[in-house]
Amino acid sequence: MSLTTSHGEPGTVRTGLRARREGGPLRVVESELVDYAEAIATMERMVRDRQSGAATDTLWILSHPRTYTVGRRTPPEERPDPAHGIPVVEVRRGGKLTYHSPEQIVGYPVLKLADPRDVVGLLRDIELLLVGVLGELGIAAERRDTPPGSPLLTGVWTAEGRKIVSLGMHISRGVSAHGFSMDVDADPAPWKWAVPCGMPDVEMTSVCRERERRGLAPVTQAEVRRLIADAWRREA
Repeated sequence: MSLTTSHGEPGTVRTGLRARREGGPLRVVESELVDYAEAIATMERMVRDRQSGAATDTLWILSHPRTYTVGRRTPPEERPDPAHGIPVVEVRRGGKLTYHSPEQIVGYPVLKLADPRDVVGLLRDIELLLVGVLGELGIAAERRDTPPGSPLLTGVWTAEGRKIVSLGMHISRGVSAHGFSMDVDADPAPWKWAVPCGMPDVEMTSVCRERERRGLAPVTQAEVRRLIADAWRREA
């Protein structure tokens, strides 16, 4: 499997994200913990407002209570045992199963795209932006190319092969919805109760675990949120 991009030092990872947008200002909105169903209803309203021209492009940064979400292609054998007591929600996005928790940062980019057909390009630029954020946190990271004939491989991995960012989006009438998630200091156990991203052998990781492996101090969610927001303002 080939790897592209890597090791984003602060300010050195450039993306084409601004060119992906139709234009206009980008608004960054932050919330704390938001119930998943409530968040999706709000996001869908943001999408409708952007489609109608009533709002500008928005990046919404937030967190969710413990929730599994499953994309349209997630088979039953990849879903968690209900005995664990974590809700499972069906969603209209690409990708398969992912897990949310309060110790994770979620980003929903609601963007009017210059070329709505180039979804892969949008995903790749978001991956690249987050590679840069992780570089600022002292974590060498990379996106991965999809092997020929395989389903689209999305997300960001550490240089050692642990997955640290999940990504799944949906485009409707030229506007993007859903987005990315990055664990800051989440309990890894719930990832092991299901099949993350349709990849049974993947090891999920977090920012604080990777910093600890490198002899670096923990960071707060607020610090990581700030880096993500700053990167979007700079790149998009």
